[in-house]
Amino acid sequence: MPGKSQLRYASLHDVELCTHAATGERSAFGELVRRHGSAIRGLLRRMGAQPSEADDVAQDAFLAAFERIAEFRGEGTFAGWVKKIAARLYLRRLQRERRLGAFAIAAGDEEAHVHAGAADHRIDLDEGLRSLSPAERLTVSLCFGAGLSHAETAEALILPLGTVKSHVKRGLEKLRARLAPSDGAVLEGRRHNG
Repeated sequence: MPGKSQLRYASLHDVELCTHAATGERSAFGELVRRHGSAIRGLLRRMGAQPSEADDVAQDAFLAAFERIAEFRGEGTFAGWVKKIAARLYLRRLQRERRLGAFAIAAGDEEAHVHAGAADHRIDLDEGLRSLSPAERLTVSLCFGAGLSHAETAEALILPLGTVKSHVKRGLEKLRARLAPSDGAVLEGRRHNG
């Protein structure tokens, strides 16, 4: 059964919880972690992290957020703030492991993405993201999942701004094509359903 402090914190807005956490109330920050932990891990998995790696980076991001909680001013969402921290931590990890160089492939040389079969016309976002090239998946995840601007993404990836914009544009076009139902699929579904 939840304690009184847990019930009290559960009804507070994120900004209020941040204020309490800034004064040292760990239970308030624990409520923030409870609310937003799965979203942070989900973003990291969409960026390419394995589940255990996503857990590790999310934990590091929350620790960094707790240490810097007084810096959060409520100008954006708390979840967005922590997503940016998590994305940057994950990018640093990639850089340390020297995997980032693979994302700086020239635009003409990156047609080695996965093509999934069209047997099932239903597809989810995660599967769609997996079909993108690594550079497209990473830039789309940073811009739309972590809320970074194109310029922030370019700085984080050490890529030219135009290259980032190209990766994002191509990635979004591929996602739209994969996630949009084809006319044949819609007609086929109507024939079988009625």
